Amino acid sequence: MSQRFATAQRSEHLLFLTDDQLRNGIELMFFAYRGFTADPDRLLEDYGYGRAHHRALHFVNRRPGLTVNTLLDILGVTKQSLNRVLRQLVEDGLIESRVGREDRRQRNLYLTDAGRKLEKSLSEAQRARMRKAYMAAGPEAVHGFRTVLEQMIDPEIRPRVLSLMENGDD
Repeated sequence: MSQRFATAQRSEHLLFLTDDQLRNGIELMFFAYRGFTADPDRLLEDYGYGRAHHRALHFVNRRPGLTVNTLLDILGVTKQSLNRVLRQLVEDGLIESRVGREDRRQRNLYLTDAGRKLEKSLSEAQRARMRKAYMAAGPEAVHGFRTVLEQMIDPEIRPRVLSLMENGDD
C-alpha cells in the first residue's frame, strides 16, 4: 500500500473520531505544550518572569509600536494583570513605552535591544522545535495542523486573530 493511500485512509478515519481518540489528542496537546514551553520557562525563571511576560515580549516584537490596548485585546487579559507585567518589563529595560504620535493618550510599545535579545532567546528553541516537527510531519500535515489550530480559535475572534497574524508575518 502506498504512503499516500495509507495517509488518505487514516484521514478518512479521522473524520469519525471516538472519545478515546479525542482524549488522546487532548493529552498529546498537553504534552506538546509542555515541551513547547519548557525551554522558555527555564529562561524566564532566571528573570523571575512567567509566561505572560513571554507573550508580551513576543507580540511587541512581532508588532513594534502596538498600543497597550491592542496588546490587551490580543492577550485577552485584564488591564491590571497586563500593567503589572508591562511595568516590570519597562522597569527592567526590556520594553520601552512611548507616547503616541497621533494620540498622546496612547502608549506605543517597543522592545529595547535587551528585550529583543531576550525574546530571541525565548523563541529560538520554540522555532527549532516547530521546524523539526514540521519537517518530520511534511507539508500536508503542517497545513492540516494549522487548519486544526485555526478551527480551535473561538469563532467570534478567529477573523481578527488571523488578520493579526497576516499583518504580522515576516
